[in-house]
Amino acid sequence: MRDAPDEKNLLALLRRVSRSFYLSMRMLPPELRRPVSVGYLLARTSDTIADAPGLPAAERLRLLGDFKKALSASRAPFAIAASEGMEPGERDLLDTFPMCIEWLNSLDTADRDDVLAVLDHITRGQVLDVERFGDASAAKPASLARDEQLDEYTYLVAGCVGEFWTRLGFRHMPHFASLPESRMLELGRDYGKALQLVNVLRDAGKDRSQGRCYLPDPANAHAWLARAEQGLEAGLRYSLALGSARMRVASALPALIGVRTVALLRAFPGEPVKVPRSEVRALLWRIAVSFGSRARIEREFRQWDNRAR
Repeated sequence: MRDAPDEKNLLALLRRVSRSFYLSMRMLPPELRRPVSVGYLLARTSDTIADAPGLPAAERLRLLGDFKKALSASRAPFAIAASEGMEPGERDLLDTFPMCIEWLNSLDTADRDDVLAVLDHITRGQVLDVERFGDASAAKPASLARDEQLDEYTYLVAGCVGEFWTRLGFRHMPHFASLPESRMLELGRDYGKALQLVNVLRDAGKDRSQGRCYLPDPANAHAWLARAEQGLEAGLRYSLALGSARMRVASALPALIGVRTVALLRAFPGEPVKVPRSEVRALLWRIAVSFGSRARIEREFRQWDNRAR
């Protein structure tokens, strides 16, 4: 592994651009923390480009192409100017893109290859997203017409991340999971897709105001919430199979936040919902002080899963 910029800078940047993900990263063993964090930051960078307010779709597609070229060349030959409406953390991501490339190049070859593979999936999903919705507006709405398109989208931008975590875990940790790698890959894929579906359901109102809809049948909210719950159940099974207590905590936290979000969406249909930061921190503290107890994680999941039904 090559010398890399100070990992404290990496984690500081991660904290500025993510609330719950940063909390999960702190719980990861060191051998996983760096590749997962680097992959996340680069994915957030491409997402910032794909969603850049004020830039026409053609310009965002061009910048996504430049982003992919920079990854394949292992250097950042271009500067990405922040556009109006970006959050401070998003501006930081664009400013520190060359440093993120340095972190990428510092990884072991196998880890770097895995990061590049998952980023290839993610950017492909983002390109499809811009092509489908890039010029949409409230006056000119666009939507996904088929369930297969939604399934493809959730896999490309999130399901592949579950596979990425799993491959890293089995390579770096001798007793990563009690289930075989093939089953963990399947559970991880379904888990990631469910987390993205929760995001779609949570942001449906905002997306509609911008003239886009990811749900082929948006009126059937109950069915989509049920699908999200099924995928989050896969996430629970994934987390409980992990051998490391730290990994269980890091992996379970998004599922526990997700099932709480689903409960809020059921309780307040059509309204913007968000699990409060204080509740997320309290949740993390409870499962951390139990040393990642499987019983505690399942109890936290079931109390909200049962309320949602």
